[in-house]
Amino acid sequence: MKYSEKPLVGIIMGSSSDSRIMQAAAEILDEYEIKHEDQIVSAHRTPARLEEYAKHAEKIGLKIIIAGAGGAAHLPGMIASHTTIPVIGVPILVYNDKHPKKTDTAKFSAFGGLDSLLSITEMPSGSPVVAVGVNKAGNAGIYAMKILANEFADLKKKLKQHKLDQHNSVMKESEKLKTEGLSKFAKKKFK
Repeated sequence: MKYSEKPLVGIIMGSSSDSRIMQAAAEILDEYEIKHEDQIVSAHRTPARLEEYAKHAEKIGLKIIIAGAGGAAHLPGMIASHTTIPVIGVPILVYNDKHPKKTDTAKFSAFGGLDSLLSITEMPSGSPVVAVGVNKAGNAGIYAMKILANEFADLKKKLKQHKLDQHNSVMKESEKLKTEGLSKFAKKKFK
């Protein structure tokens, strides 16, 4: 079995508004040709569906579930309670797009995503969920790759190349900074 032939990663989110954040996980997996299955599963609005999804995930052989949720962020922990598949939680900063007054203060969660982060990381002993930073779905995709790389040697090579590319990018920018000087470099970089 190859990771590009059948889904090995499930990406789930609590609502369609989470898709703007969760797409970063899908983009990473797509870049490395890791097949994934994406669904909306709400811990609060569709609890029976959540349990069904956990059974479905095990039945089709998913190796990892990436679960994104905002606010109380129960989705990652609840899905983990129904399966032995490792769960990577993505805390999402809630955007209140439905607020009648579209002001800056009405746009975001009062806690800036900290509510979601704490909800995911503070699982009871014996029921762990790994968490990435707030809105860091791309990191969840990379973490899923790292887990799969233990099984697929070619994926491990791709990850090593990814790390080397990151290193080379920083070295190139550092050399450019040194050559141009900080003032000129910063003006170009952040125009």
